[in-house]
Amino acid sequence: MTPLSPVDQIFLWLEKRQQPMHVGGLHIFSFPDDADAKYMTELAQQLRAYATPQPPFNRRLRQRWGRYYWDTDAQFDLEHHFRHEALPKPGRIRELLAHVSAEHSNLMDRERPMWECHLIEGIRGRRFAVYYKAHHCMLDGVAAMRMCVKSYSFDPTATEMPPIWAISKDAKPAREAQVPTAGDLVLSLSQLVEGASKQIATVPTLIRELGKNLLKARNDSDAGLIFRAPQSILNQRITGSRRFAAQSYALERFKAIGKAFQATVNDVVLAVCGSALRNYLLSRQALPDQPLIAMAPMSIRQDDSDSGNQIAMILANLGTHVADPVRRLALTQASARESKERFRQMTPEEAVNYTALTLAPSGLNLLTGLAPKWQAFNVVISNVPGPDKPLYWNGARLEGMYPVSIPVDYAALNITLVSYRDQLEFGFTACRRTLPSMQRLLDYIEQGIAELEKAAGV
Repeated sequence: MTPLSPVDQIFLWLEKRQQPMHVGGLHIFSFPDDADAKYMTELAQQLRAYATPQPPFNRRLRQRWGRYYWDTDAQFDLEHHFRHEALPKPGRIRELLAHVSAEHSNLMDRERPMWECHLIEGIRGRRFAVYYKAHHCMLDGVAAMRMCVKSYSFDPTATEMPPIWAISKDAKPAREAQVPTAGDLVLSLSQLVEGASKQIATVPTLIRELGKNLLKARNDSDAGLIFRAPQSILNQRITGSRRFAAQSYALERFKAIGKAFQATVNDVVLAVCGSALRNYLLSRQALPDQPLIAMAPMSIRQDDSDSGNQIAMILANLGTHVADPVRRLALTQASARESKERFRQMTPEEAVNYTALTLAPSGLNLLTGLAPKWQAFNVVISNVPGPDKPLYWNGARLEGMYPVSIPVDYAALNITLVSYRDQLEFGFTACRRTLPSMQRLLDYIEQGIAELEKAAGV
């Protein structure tokens, strides 16, 4: 059996009924031109033929001495993981998003491999959808994107393509599963001690960078971000009910704004999200006087692996306290640049440990709720790069791919987006009760793009 990394185990420890820790994706396809009335039935039959999954989709959890391990599921049942469903009429995107919201609210069974695939028909306009769902301990966003691309094709004529769970990958042959012994526990402890020297070596860098950040927080209220996130309605305890909303926006619009203001696409995305959140909170009469802080995951993956989590986090000032969109973009750009530059000077071990140190108050809140005033960030905003060419699956063209992510206690909204072709695909996942009418953020995103376009003259 293979032990989970400490980061992957955290996603299991954080999970509770009101806080499912799985990620997902909603992929919308258009039918092939020659598809007939039997297309969906035949596609479902084709997928059910792949009853033997490949790693990591054949792995289930085992727990020994408080530690989790991956083990091969010897009783794998595809019917539990693959579902063929139909939307109720009239089959609008509204019904599709409501269906995904309900499915994303459900916890996953830890006694089985923790993933699901929903093939959904009955969507207006000769379209169908696939909703994928996998526990975050199994895949991060970058790994999930790579696996999806592997399961699709840039060739519209390709057929007989296997589903994502049947994609083979170069991996070492799985060894026969063995129950951990007392010797394995000693080995785990020795590995922990062996890695301690690397962790200790990061201490001088952590102290230096933390001191610099605290000094800047004292002297510059706009730039110093550490532990400065204000209290807001986004930062309450959540329920297990989810609301998911999704929308595509032209990537060229973000590029044109970035060119005008010498900013990156990510800078513009953060500023536009800041504008949308400002307008949403104003509509709820709940805008804090201090700027909201976004936690933006940044991949530090240095290989082409498809599993596990290799991420650090930057903190970005969203400028929600200012009405001027240009000044808001400048604040966001400066804070994001500073955080990225800090991590560029660190080793991967230092980056991970610095992230853990600065986000420790939020982690304490997630686990205990004992320090609600220690707010490191208000919202998670994650941008996952995707393919820039159209993808196909058994002749069906992929029209949109929308990430479905994880809100948590004291961070009730997660904004994740994927770049695909010439679009940015936004997915908003929130606690349904904590943030009512969250879907209005779609209109506020458009408004935020338009006001920056006007300021830039593009």
